[in-house]
Amino acid sequence: MAEPTPTTAGATTPATTPATTTAAPRGRGPVVAALMLGMGLAALDGTVVATAVPQIVGDLGGLSVFSWLFSGYLLAVTVTLPVYGKLSDTFGRKPVLITGIVLFLLGSLLCAAAWNMASLIAFRIVQGLGGGALQGTVQTIAADLYPLKERPRIQAKLSTVWATSSVAGPAAGGLLAGYADWRWIFLVNIPVGLVALWLVARHLVEPARPTATGPGRTVVDWPGALAVFATGALLITALVQGGVAWPWLSTPSLALFAGALVLGAVTVVVERRAAEPIIPGWVWRRRTIAAVNLALGALGLLMVAPTVFLPTYAQAVLGLGPIAAGFVLSAMTLSWPVTAAFANRVYSRIGFRLTAVLGMTSALLVLLAFPMLPFPGEPWQPALLMLLLGASLGFFQLPLIVGVQSTVPYEERGTTTASVLFCRQVGQSVGAALFGAIANAVLAARLGSAGDLDSLARALDTPGALTASAADHLRRAVDAAVDYVHIGAAVAAALSLLALLTLAPRRFPVLNPEGTESPEQSPK
Repeated sequence: MAEPTPTTAGATTPATTPATTTAAPRGRGPVVAALMLGMGLAALDGTVVATAVPQIVGDLGGLSVFSWLFSGYLLAVTVTLPVYGKLSDTFGRKPVLITGIVLFLLGSLLCAAAWNMASLIAFRIVQGLGGGALQGTVQTIAADLYPLKERPRIQAKLSTVWATSSVAGPAAGGLLAGYADWRWIFLVNIPVGLVALWLVARHLVEPARPTATGPGRTVVDWPGALAVFATGALLITALVQGGVAWPWLSTPSLALFAGALVLGAVTVVVERRAAEPIIPGWVWRRRTIAAVNLALGALGLLMVAPTVFLPTYAQAVLGLGPIAAGFVLSAMTLSWPVTAAFANRVYSRIGFRLTAVLGMTSALLVLLAFPMLPFPGEPWQPALLMLLLGASLGFFQLPLIVGVQSTVPYEERGTTTASVLFCRQVGQSVGAALFGAIANAVLAARLGSAGDLDSLARALDTPGALTASAADHLRRAVDAAVDYVHIGAAVAAALSLLALLTLAPRRFPVLNPEGTESPEQSPK
């Protein structure tokens, strides 16, 4: 791949410009169906497994380490995103997506056959290796399939898949675990994945790809891939397990952070010397990509507040059951794809950056409004805020993803998309660690000792376990902890706005279908 030649700030003109579509318009339907099925596999995974944890632990044991069912999967997805992004630019989207689906299905089969918690965790990591390819490559192919003016259509469909999965996942997981066997939550992936695999293999056609190193010769930065994987593994493990499996200032925690720092330095050296680095320097040198990376990293951070802490708030403070608490959160996932579907009507008039700024400004106001809710309040109040938050973030995320994908040529789109998703995943890991520490600190100040939100919620849910005054005291402590978490999320929203306003150009340097730069165009 030839190095792009800079034009204006943040813009490039590629030396080669292969075709940018992977299917004729009439033949896109089966490919889009495959993308939605693949995205559905990844989207359903976490919510379905979460509801079956009691049955899994009851059968296999391993209560003390069951959190690694999620941490291991998240780790594998996050650290492989940049690797798959580069591989999709080097070898094409199709082989990477097929590899991802096969790995995900293999992991699903192995999970269904797990004999103890350790084997299940290991097989969940195999699933995550496939999930990393699914998440990044599906988004990249979506941009390949549609020109700029039509991309909101496919992005809205993918957003709808996530929204539907967040609502249907817990119900499906509960039904399978309660009336069949928990192993079926993994086995149901097989027919869905096989259909997606068949559709991709049969209908996805990619353009011929020129190489920068000579015919038939492709350079793959495997040392860089290993360095990125190892650095990410140590960092995510430190963030996920710190304050949970061991104290933050303990020897394991400090050793992991120190190891990640050293490996990070090694990664920089390796990548600078590589002919085709896994994480090229232009990902951070171009203002537009760097700004979007930072903005979506902050989005990942702030999303931890509603998705992780709101269900506990709904149960512990409002007294709702698990299903009702899930519906409070689902309000956000219902409004998000609706506004995303209409976002193009806004950014076609005012531009990508300003649309995203308006969306995140609205989200900032919603997050600041959460601590103002009355105690204990009514369920419709946080549900309304989540509805508004989802609507705001629909106007924020989609313009940035569509916009940044439109500033790079076909042969750089996989790397660019993966870098954006990687930053968002790292933001989620940082947010889980940071906001968990904030919540624990508030509980310690209110209760005299560090507590755990989940354990407090269970105590409040046990009739007769507490006196009325003690229960009220605990509810107020949980309410205060979640309020401070949302204030922290508001700070993350402000940081996202800062990244956009200071780094992102006012008009994104959009490339036209021929691969040359033009002013940000109205996608009419």
